Amino acid sequence: MTRIAVIGGGRIGEALIAGLLESGRAGKDLVVVETHMDRAELIASRFGVRVTHSVADAAVGADLLVIAVKPGDVDGVLTQLGKADLNGGDKDQVLVSLAAGVPTARLEAKLPAGFPVVRVMPNTPMLVGQGMSVLAPGRYARAEQLELVTDVLASVGKVATVTESQMDAVTAVSGSGPAYFFLVVEAMVDAGVGLGLTRAVATQLVVQTMVGAAALLDESGQSPEELRAAVTSPAGTTAAALRELERGGVRSAFLEALHAAKERSAEQGSGDGNSAN
Repeated sequence: MTRIAVIGGGRIGEALIAGLLESGRAGKDLVVVETHMDRAELIASRFGVRVTHSVADAAVGADLLVIAVKPGDVDGVLTQLGKADLNGGDKDQVLVSLAAGVPTARLEAKLPAGFPVVRVMPNTPMLVGQGMSVLAPGRYARAEQLELVTDVLASVGKVATVTESQMDAVTAVSGSGPAYFFLVVEAMVDAGVGLGLTRAVATQLVVQTMVGAAALLDESGQSPEELRAAVTSPAGTTAAALRELERGGVRSAFLEALHAAKERSAEQGSGDGNSAN
């Protein structure tokens, strides 16, 4: 079994840990690095995994070194990895970075020459096995190493591979995407309450509608446009609602939002940003 060291037990790190354990892809061969005592105790008790405060300790014997910290903390992790015996013995290690906006060149520059790196943009639905992870290999990552990373991440959702030049766009679309979805759900629930429904009923209606609509889109083989047209009767209730959404500029709002997210991702990659998704 592949031994995995997850460096960072925060939001995205926990999502990966939970998904790997749920899928059976990791168990005793999973170690987590978390420097905050309260968080470390929570991760250890919740998942029953070994938790350490030392990056160098976790790196020993690990096949995959997964960086799951905020972009501003990446350099500190790399400095600590520099004190470890990377690729020691017979290990063929790979660094997998889940840090938003951090390019592979920045990672490679602080690692031993030729050390393989794979940059990943994940998202939080991996917590329930429905993540979208997008990979961009660095200069030294071999095909079989990329395949290993793909296999591990496939246990917590779907995986795609793109060129690194596309990663800022990926961050804007799928990395930050769940937040857009949750905002739409929140707005629909509030509107339902405004129409006289209880919050519990409105929430149930909206959540199941979203779940069902996503499943229909995923499984029907039809495009969003086709499915939208199928439920929109001429001069009907859906047409009236869609007209108001278009008048409110919903398409342009999403366009501007994703452009802003892409630009912020690029700023992080240049070293100007210190926050995560």
